[in-house]
Amino acid sequence: MRRAAALYTHATVQGVRDVRILKVVAPEDWSPFGDCLVLTGVGAHKRLAGDGINISALRNPDAIEIGDVLRVREGSSQISILYRRGSQANTLFVTERCNSLCLMCSQPPRDEDDSWRVNELIQTIRLIDKDEAQIGFTGGEPTLLGEDFASILIESRAQLPNTHLHVLTNGRRFADTHLAQTFVAAGSQATVWAVPLYADVADIHDEIVVAPGAFEETLAGLYNLAINRARVEIRVVLHALSVPRLRQLASYIYRRMPFVEHVAFMGLEPMGFARANREKLWIDPVDYQEHLAQSVHHLASRGMNVSIYNLPLCVLTETLWPFARQSISDWKNVVDEPACLSCAAIDQCSGFFLSADQNWRSRAIHPISIKELTHEMA
Repeated sequence: MRRAAALYTHATVQGVRDVRILKVVAPEDWSPFGDCLVLTGVGAHKRLAGDGINISALRNPDAIEIGDVLRVREGSSQISILYRRGSQANTLFVTERCNSLCLMCSQPPRDEDDSWRVNELIQTIRLIDKDEAQIGFTGGEPTLLGEDFASILIESRAQLPNTHLHVLTNGRRFADTHLAQTFVAAGSQATVWAVPLYADVADIHDEIVVAPGAFEETLAGLYNLAINRARVEIRVVLHALSVPRLRQLASYIYRRMPFVEHVAFMGLEPMGFARANREKLWIDPVDYQEHLAQSVHHLASRGMNVSIYNLPLCVLTETLWPFARQSISDWKNVVDEPACLSCAAIDQCSGFFLSADQNWRSRAIHPISIKELTHEMA
């Protein structure tokens, strides 16, 4: 069974002053001039040391490996993993602030000054492996940092010239022409801007994001991104409020946004506000398959790049299997249903969010046979 990879662990930490961002290295790669910790030992005997810092008695030794970038704080036993070598889902958290209050937000915003993150992010970026394929940026709303976020993107391009950047943003601040130009120039063509759009009409989109006028701002932002030749992805979270107009939204995207390079239809993550709003949002994925299939095929048959995220294969109409991706970040991804043990598709399936208990799982979960899998994936 696939289990989530932890983003932090606890240990006995000595010698740390203030906050340090450090890279884990092998003994032969240690440098007295670098921000690094040497990893020695294996299993329960793992230890980290460097620059007067000693870390021992790791509660979860498997959480830390060579190549990872860590945050350690004075007076704290917690060790946070900011970057994990080999992960397919390395994402840097930019801010807790946001200008929307989406009903299904998995990371509820907090209105506080967290500008300290800028320096930490830049330190982290400088320690990331130079051959990293992709780094994501998320929040909150990253663009609320203004010029500081542009600086983060510029530093990313300088330090990681061969790395693709993927920014999750609600797109509203791109309605400001100057900001749109600034951000797109900072990120260059290596950056994809992933913007959610939940309906083709303002009242539904604005209800979902709990922000009057957000639909018009988002559209203006998307068109400003297009004018600046930015790479754009549209994201649609699937729930009871967005599903009814899914087919109209797919048609709207095709007709009005030919510049979009990818459309992702996404299963709901039951965290944060989503849990509080379950009665408004929950719909069993098996009950919206007709809407989803028509929407996906409408776009795909017209040459648009389409994916389905966060939904296990067994709840999808079989014609949708080729569009399904293993999209759930490794630190919150599990495959733990009894039915999964005998499923031929377990290695190709997205599995489930760690936060998704039985109240958030489809009644249609079942094992897929080898015959079914090879026929539809052929």
